[in-house]
Amino acid sequence: MSKLAVVQSAPVFLDKQQTIALAVELTAEAAAAGADLIIFSEAFIPGYPTWIWRLRPGTDWGLAEELHARLLGNAVRIDAGDLTPLYESARRHKVTIVCGIEERETQLSQATLYNSVVVIGPEGRLLNKHRKLMPTNPERMVWGFGDATGLKVVETPAGRIGTLVCWENFMPLARYALYAQGVEIYIAPTYDSGAGWIGSLQHIAREARCWVVGCGNLLRGSDFPADFPEKSRLYPDPEEWVNPGDSVVIAPGGEIVAGPLNKETGILYAEINLKKVADAKRALDIVGHYSRPDIFTLQVNNGAQSPVNFTDESGF
Repeated sequence: MSKLAVVQSAPVFLDKQQTIALAVELTAEAAAAGADLIIFSEAFIPGYPTWIWRLRPGTDWGLAEELHARLLGNAVRIDAGDLTPLYESARRHKVTIVCGIEERETQLSQATLYNSVVVIGPEGRLLNKHRKLMPTNPERMVWGFGDATGLKVVETPAGRIGTLVCWENFMPLARYALYAQGVEIYIAPTYDSGAGWIGSLQHIAREARCWVVGCGNLLRGSDFPADFPEKSRLYPDPEEWVNPGDSVVIAPGGEIVAGPLNKETGILYAEINLKKVADAKRALDIVGHYSRPDIFTLQVNNGAQSPVNFTDESGF
């Protein structure tokens, strides 16, 4: 048995350092309650660019550039050690942390953003980084397309963890790639919410016969900073629930065992028994006895993708 904690909290919006400090604080709270797996939502650090759903196409270009510049300046540079406080928190409390981040690429142009989710082990090491494969609709004006280097399941003391972000959970082949790696705890950080989304997660639990965790964004009008550009037009009502959260934990087979946590800040806890994963596959195991590899197979290119390859022939 292990105990997971799904953190449903607004970030300190567009403030990387303060949001990381908040994540460290909430990790300590969840660890004190006995959790060994702690989960944060999509782009939690420093916040999901929710304005993309309210900008007027063709007329808000200048505003979009201003907001993107602020997002870029607060994006996480993994290689620069931005996540060190979170690594140290995982090591200090001996927990596994799954957290959505706004990642700034540091190897090539150093200006492209990715919607990424990291898995940090209890020894304070980065176990995996998955970049969202397909940003949804206007998200493509913010994020680059991830490759499959992070499309993998990693072993942790809490169980075998795999992650897909928001609507890439609607990509059946991406799901299948995780199923084929023996995922036990399938984690879906998301900006989506509502009965339809929860129903989709229940379907995944029925299909994969594993534990499924939906960690939803929580955001109110009052969570936007006072100097947020054109706040009075985009988010005039401080009481508005821009996103209600709806975090949920679902058992293998589709039963909701915790949540949904709706329009409420808090930490959702659930005790999970990994034995139920194998037991639930007696009747249905779609990458095992219920597969037909003589008819259907999936090929995944998990090599790193790059627009440039340098060949050093100088001899130095």
